[in-house]
Amino acid sequence: MTVARSAFLFALAALAEIGGAWLIWQAVREQRGWAWAGAGVIALGLYGFVATLQADANFGRILAAYGGVFVAGSLAWGMALDGFRPDRYDLAGAAICLVGVGVIMYAPRPA
Repeated sequence: MTVARSAFLFALAALAEIGGAWLIWQAVREQRGWAWAGAGVIALGLYGFVATLQADANFGRILAAYGGVFVAGSLAWGMALDGFRPDRYDLAGAAICLVGVGVIMYAPRPA
């Protein structure tokens, strides 16, 4: 699997999980209704399936690396949809997490 395909799958997983959680947040905290919550549950379920499409066979590695994508993606989602403005520490933390993703997923390993 190419790094580009793997990165695309991580981005797709982030869209599903963060989007699903945001939909449920909207349903509960902003009283948008059960339809929003249901859409959120479906999106969260899709996230679980997308994560299985990564080539690496190690569940722990995939989910650990995805955690870094989730951190950066959550900040980006907040900026795009909720008007959140991260400070330099938010940005530094997200960058550190993404470096961790690269190390965990793409470092050369003995065959």
